[in-house]
Amino acid sequence: MEQPKAIEHSGKAPGAILFMCGLNAIRSPMAEAIARGMLPQGTYVASAGVRAGERNPFVDVVLNEIGLSLGRRQPQTLEELEDDFFDVIITLSPEAHHAALELTRANAIDVIYWPTIDPSVAGGTREQILNAYREVRDHLLGLIESRLVEHRGSL
Repeated sequence: MEQPKAIEHSGKAPGAILFMCGLNAIRSPMAEAIARGMLPQGTYVASAGVRAGERNPFVDVVLNEIGLSLGRRQPQTLEELEDDFFDVIITLSPEAHHAALELTRANAIDVIYWPTIDPSVAGGTREQILNAYREVRDHLLGLIESRLVEHRGSL
């Protein structure tokens, strides 16, 4: 998989970040939970999908393994977001990237694409499926740590 490219942000860490994927059921809520756990408390972090999805129980399992939880959070679409002002939108699927570019056409919001596989296509035993979800979790954890935490300003 192609490594996401770092881009120079405005020189300071973003104060409001939106993670987007297709259904807001796996990748973007996982990224949201990880980012909330790693970024300073004043950072506003949210996630949304292009379309409405359903909560995925494998996400809860793999987040719980690293001490994180989605709590009562349910998948939401862009239209359902309480706040729509973000410094940066990080997209995790091609569909979300195209939607974010369209959405921000007239706004000065950075849109960054972090290609992330969809683990829901994995088959096999429960353990093999969980391993696919763990790979996505660890991929996102590494990106958030290296692009948002360590380099505070280079996304």
